Amino acid sequence: MNMTSADSAKGASLTIRLSPNDNVVVSRAEILEATDVPQENVTTRNIIPTGHKLATRAIAAGEAVVKYDQIIGFAKQAIAAGEHVHVHNCGMGDFERDYAFCEGARPTDFVAPEAAATFQGFRRADGRAGTRNYIGILTSVNCSATVARYIAEAFNKTGILDDYPNIDGVAAFVHSTGCGMADSGDGYEALQRTLWGYARHPNFAGVLMVGLGCEVNQIPFLLDAYGLKPGDGFQTLTIQESGGTRRTVDEAIERIRAMLPAAETARRETLPASELTLALQCGGSDGYSGITANPALGAAADLLVRHGGSAILSETPEIYGAEHLLTRRAVDRTVGEKLIERIRWWEDYTKRNGGQMNNNPSPGNKAGGLTTILEKSLGAAAKGGTTNLTGVYKYAEPVTAKGFAFMDSPGYDPCSVTGQVAAGANVVCFTTGRGSVFGFKPSPSIKLATNSAMYRRMEEDMDINCGGIADGDKTVAEVGEEIFRKVLDVASGKPSKSEALGFGDAEFIPWQIGAVM
Repeated sequence: MNMTSADSAKGASLTIRLSPNDNVVVSRAEILEATDVPQENVTTRNIIPTGHKLATRAIAAGEAVVKYDQIIGFAKQAIAAGEHVHVHNCGMGDFERDYAFCEGARPTDFVAPEAAATFQGFRRADGRAGTRNYIGILTSVNCSATVARYIAEAFNKTGILDDYPNIDGVAAFVHSTGCGMADSGDGYEALQRTLWGYARHPNFAGVLMVGLGCEVNQIPFLLDAYGLKPGDGFQTLTIQESGGTRRTVDEAIERIRAMLPAAETARRETLPASELTLALQCGGSDGYSGITANPALGAAADLLVRHGGSAILSETPEIYGAEHLLTRRAVDRTVGEKLIERIRWWEDYTKRNGGQMNNNPSPGNKAGGLTTILEKSLGAAAKGGTTNLTGVYKYAEPVTAKGFAFMDSPGYDPCSVTGQVAAGANVVCFTTGRGSVFGFKPSPSIKLATNSAMYRRMEEDMDINCGGIADGDKTVAEVGEEIFRKVLDVASGKPSKSEALGFGDAEFIPWQIGAVM
């Protein structure tokens, strides 16, 4: 990122320039009308809100608006130098993308084995590593949601777990689907992949799956499809076969009680950072997201990959317009083409449902300075860092290749994280500019603030302030290192802010694709 020449004097510059080729800059704070901006040799023609864009030269009607040295939209009308550039005068337009498959792929500069980072985690029997030690209650259908919550409450509100200090809790993962759906196709397969991913997640010491009994998403079908076998650490039951609500709860309590002694024996041990899989997520984005927190998280993801670990970027609608930057980093053409296939699927999906890709950004994103999905995507893609794209996966599909990967998902944050955790993420990093309050079980979520004003206002929810980058106090690399160290600390058991506040019980939202019947 290139900033204006005045950046050497902390806080002195009114604006942030991201590339010499841009025809807009970003305001550091609200700039009043008729204010001289000497770094750009312009005078503002109207108020430029914090994080919003200022035209640095005249932009003709129909001409591309350029930020990050990339097209973020097109002028709806002639824009004069010094004008506020936003939804009133900048909009979407189609343009040719050069995917240049694999052109930018480079060998990864891995750290020497003796210098590799470590964390304190749980080594599971199958060899995978956990960062938390939960007992999970999964539901096959919404009809078993209340019963699952009753079961979790029996452990978390009665003191049963007081004798098991090494268990982080009993968590119920309930959802709104599982019936009234086709028993094949994208929606059914995505739900089954999600439940399978949670059933085998290394942050669980034990899992109980609860169904109603007559739903479309039958538990036996899931077991057969994915080779899941009930045992000491994985149990299933249905309400109808158990004899109703009370009997099901009683039976479930006994089954989970039987899991507790083995779960309690789990102990943290020193494990290599290569065992970490980091979910890269953003929500409540603003004009600073692509300047501060997202590229800093990308720097942290690069560090994790260099230490042998994995990072998962998702939210396909939020890389739309930036996908050509990712295809350049694909390790081979097949990986790059899989990403474009997902983009085409989304174009068709939104068209079939009467929407458009530019329905995203949200009103809050626009209030924070983001104008089009192209602009939002260019900032969001920065979370993925700079290393090679090693794989592209469907929603909740297990991420098997080490390094930086992409998993298809909606831009809806909890739905996207649900898929990333099902895919194997055992830690989550979540950037926010507007101030999203978010946490996720069973994988701890680290919140990264894009600007200092919001961080100060919501410090109880934010783990790291990335706003120092915009303030001129820190570099992207410095904050990236800070995030990487925080990931290791939280993976080792230090509670994140969202964990301390008790978040994580309501954010499990599998992607519901297709007709509800």
